[in-house]
Amino acid sequence: MTDRISRFPVPELTDLADDVRERILGVQEKAGFIPNVFLMLAHRPAEFRAFFDYHDALMEKNEGLTKAEREMIVVATSGAGNCLYCVVAHGAVLRIRAKNARVADQLATNYRKAEITERQRAMLDFAMKLSTNGGAVEDADMAVLREHGFDDEAIWDIGAITAFFAMSNRLVHLTGTPPNEPFYLMGRLPKGS
Repeated sequence: MTDRISRFPVPELTDLADDVRERILGVQEKAGFIPNVFLMLAHRPAEFRAFFDYHDALMEKNEGLTKAEREMIVVATSGAGNCLYCVVAHGAVLRIRAKNARVADQLATNYRKAEITERQRAMLDFAMKLSTNGGAVEDADMAVLREHGFDDEAIWDIGAITAFFAMSNRLVHLTGTPPNEPFYLMGRLPKGS
């Protein structure tokens, strides 16, 4: 594994604007380390702020989709997008939120064989279609989601999460940002093991 976080300059924490530095240090305090994506994006502070504001608006809501379902979308579509960082980092979050050590690996490899509900499979069918063949999305795809109990706001969230992480995947490809080592083991074993 490389020690390089990005193909682009990574600023020192002491050189960052107070709000950016405080956000990074807050994540470090909670996680025990600084996720590489935070340091990579700190290269462009205005984009850092916009990225994480939109990320939080999509991923930290409690309506419509569960937080685990939101992470399922990220892991499955990032697997299809060949984004190692997002699969590993969001796979860790998914394992914790779903309380299932197997589901992230299943979704990243083949979501159709994963231990998920039919409703979640319909959600991922839609997200994968939007991610890999977005121009083919049609009203019938929305009707299937509605049949599984998704309302318009939840459908928007599925699409917005898919689109946002397509961008995130491409930024990671651009920068060559690797996942942090701690992500690989998070949520695989009960705490204290």
